[in-house]
Amino acid sequence: MTHPLDRRTVLRGFAAGAAGIALSSRPSGTAAAAPVAPANPSPLIFHSPPMAPFVDELPPLPVIGGSRLDIDAVSATHRFHRDFAPAPTLAYSGMDYLGPTIEAQRGAPTTVRFVNRITTHPLASDMDMSLSHVTGSDRTDPPTSFHMHGGATPPDSDGNPMQLSRRGQGNVHHFPNSQEAAHLWYHDHAMGITRLNVYAGLAGTYLLRDEFDTGRADNPLGLPAGEFELPMVLQEKIFTADGRQSGRSTPIVPQGGWEGGAVGDVGLVNGVVWPQLTVARGLYRLRLINAASFSVWHLFFSNRMCFWVIGTDGGLLDAPVPTTSLRLTPAERVDILVDFGALAPGTTVELRNDERPPFQAAILGEVAMPLFCRFRVGHARGFTGGVPTRLRGGPRLPAPLPPVERPHQVRNLTISQPYELRDPPAIMTLNNLRYSDPQIEMPRQGATEVWNLINITPDPHPIHIHLVMFRVLGRRPLRTVDYQLAHPQPPVGIKWTPSPEGFYAGPLSPPAPWEAGWKDTVRVDGGTVTQIVVRFPTADELGFDPDATFSAAPTIGPPTPAPSAVNPMAPMAGMHDMTGHATTDRLQGYVWHCHLLDHEDHDMMLRYRTIA
Repeated sequence: MTHPLDRRTVLRGFAAGAAGIALSSRPSGTAAAAPVAPANPSPLIFHSPPMAPFVDELPPLPVIGGSRLDIDAVSATHRFHRDFAPAPTLAYSGMDYLGPTIEAQRGAPTTVRFVNRITTHPLASDMDMSLSHVTGSDRTDPPTSFHMHGGATPPDSDGNPMQLSRRGQGNVHHFPNSQEAAHLWYHDHAMGITRLNVYAGLAGTYLLRDEFDTGRADNPLGLPAGEFELPMVLQEKIFTADGRQSGRSTPIVPQGGWEGGAVGDVGLVNGVVWPQLTVARGLYRLRLINAASFSVWHLFFSNRMCFWVIGTDGGLLDAPVPTTSLRLTPAERVDILVDFGALAPGTTVELRNDERPPFQAAILGEVAMPLFCRFRVGHARGFTGGVPTRLRGGPRLPAPLPPVERPHQVRNLTISQPYELRDPPAIMTLNNLRYSDPQIEMPRQGATEVWNLINITPDPHPIHIHLVMFRVLGRRPLRTVDYQLAHPQPPVGIKWTPSPEGFYAGPLSPPAPWEAGWKDTVRVDGGTVTQIVVRFPTADELGFDPDATFSAAPTIGPPTPAPSAVNPMAPMAGMHDMTGHATTDRLQGYVWHCHLLDHEDHDMMLRYRTIA
């Protein structure tokens, strides 16, 4: 399909005349019991039909476990809201949307036999044939790749975006579970259509337990457990008039065209629109994940009550961090304690968001999606324990977080959104490269590095690195115009990673206190250099070779036939090995990428290897 305009090109064109566009479709601080609809809908964006909040209960996610699991990706139908009929979705392992919560034990490996059994894709018409490796067959036979996000996983089990399984095909994934207890998650990672597969439903929670964070009522940490520990998958969507998921946000871009990301106008928790949950009077542990494709959220409770952050992506902090709000980007997880025991029975409190959309979305009329769910305090007595004073570094507690290691070297990496004379003209890049370009990062196993993530765009980008956990040093403002004038950006395909030294606009701001733990995804704000410290583990430490080569072919089901033709619109139709020779049958290493899934698909994702 040819589409001369993409969403970001049009957004830039509208900037000068944006003052007349209404920037708020409803007051961000209100949520009526009656159906909610935009008050002044912008004609430049699609809007969900009116939906009444708090008419559906917040559903618990089923829990599965064991050393061997069979998980399929399937086509299904799911009712997102009481007033709408079931809509087509994708799902995992017998569910009709999302996947079950997997519980695993540290030191007890889990083997997942994954098979793609998708028959029809609810967003097939939204696939953009001009993106890397996307072909017409993807609409009728959509590929999948099963990724364990945050896992220290062998490369052949990581869910490489080029390790694709079509209908009836799959792979056996081995997860060592050698990490500390943590809130991981699994989701699809198929090249070029990850945003559509995850949006349609291919995502689930993975809770790794250990001898301290057991998940049982008698856990040594004294944390709420059982019914008082709630995994909550947070999303936002746009729905069509009949209650189906919309993969489009604006009529400006024709169907089948890549948009670059959009803010939803309806909030979901565990697959339900604006649900309500009756809670007991006591402490709850909420395991939140931002499973959206695009939006950063500023989360808070409607009464502005205090809550405590006890963990992030890679596990527990040293001690609970009290706060009344926090920012959460796509793929980040946060582990919080909330005390509903301080509220009188009958009190209601909402989980809300007031993060404004990026400028290029706001000028079209997109606004913050303000609401996720409501908690109603009941009369029952709940968990009566208090907030722990420490989570690490004491009797019957895990070891404290180690000091940040001294780096062996500094690596500069850039995040940009250049425009090209192609269709579509926008492309999202890391280091000014496409995914298939051979100039990849190759840190040594055992090395500790500072990664300067240099964001010359105005938008935040959550950067995720597969295999590793890292520590955040902080964020420093950058004089992006001066930086680019001194170092003009070459055409896409030529590596561009100039040092930011000499172009800082201020001192390093430390991370938020709750960002002090292990992370696998970090928010890189627009016009900043975000510094992280990464240690790349050795093969001996991991128990597997992180640089081993492996087959791109599925190990379950019939072989994939050779393609009859290469998509001439795809700028990255072939892969290359380290010498630049074309290859498609063997893969090696991992990837790092922006977790705005629209950006990842085009083309803000690169490979990397950890060499011995």
